[in-house]
This record gives sequence, C-alpha cells and structure tokens, in this order.
Amino acid sequence: MLKQRPRIVDLSETEPNRRRGGDLRAMLTPATVGSTSGFMGLALVQPGDRIGEHYHPYSEEFVYVVSGALEVDLDGEPHPLKVDQGLLIPPYMRHRFRNVGDVEARLVFHLGPLAPRPDLGHVDTEDTSGTDGTGAIAAHAKAAGAKAPDNGQPPERSGAIT
Repeated sequence: MLKQRPRIVDLSETEPNRRRGGDLRAMLTPATVGSTSGFMGLALVQPGDRIGEHYHPYSEEFVYVVSGALEVDLDGEPHPLKVDQGLLIPPYMRHRFRNVGDVEARLVFHLGPLAPRPDLGHVDTEDTSGTDGTGAIAAHAKAAGAKAPDNGQPPERSGAIT
C-alpha cells in the first residue's frame, strides 16, 4: 500500500472556478494531494455576489467563515453567517451563499465523503450568471438518478454508496 505524504497547497496554485458565482478554489483534493475521504477549499465572494443554490447528494459540507458578512439559504430559509462561525450542511440540503457585506467574504469548505464520481457530487438547482452554460454537472446527476429534494424527503438515487 502506498503511504500518503503531506503536501502544502498555496491558494495561488489553484485555478478560479466562477461557474456558480463567487470564486471557488478547490485546494486539497484527490487530484492535488491524493485525498481519499473528501476535499477542502476556499470560497471568495465579493460584495453583492453569491454562490448559486445547489446540493450534494453524497457529502456533508462543513463551512467556516474567515471574513465577511454572509447570508446562507438552507432549503430556502435565510440565516446570517458571520466571521468565526461554522456550519454543517447535511447531504441533499439545498444551500446558497450571499455576501451581504461591503468587503470580500472568505469561507473555508470541506466536503466528505467523496461522491462515486466527481460529476455526481454537486447538483445545481438554479441557473447562475457566470456559468459555462452547459449544465453538465446537473445533467450528469439527473442521469444518475439524483433529483432535487421534494417535501423534505431525500431524493431518490441510483448507484449510491452507503
């Protein structure tokens, strides 16, 4: 068995991902460090900007606010999120982040466990400006049987790892 080695990744080594709003930087991932249980990154959200609504059918998401003033919608219900607060988002819970302050907001995020394939890990539930326009991730998730939550029930899915 290969021994996993530690690796430091600098924010400057990561590519911006602005397809869902904000600037999402996946820093510690299976591709960058060989992680096997999840991945971690930093979201940078400018004043007035947002990260579009989505959910994760296979993963919990842990969020920690480093700077800025945010509002997070959890299954449509808004909640303030301030510096030095953490948030656990269960699988299937729709969520959207908005920067409601006047300075850049920074959120550290971690998701785990990993989805069976990267394209199944994230399901967009709204169209956001700045997307690549293909809807590829949502299309793959729908093809795999993931559906948006309805009436508070988890969506049905096929090929799930339990």
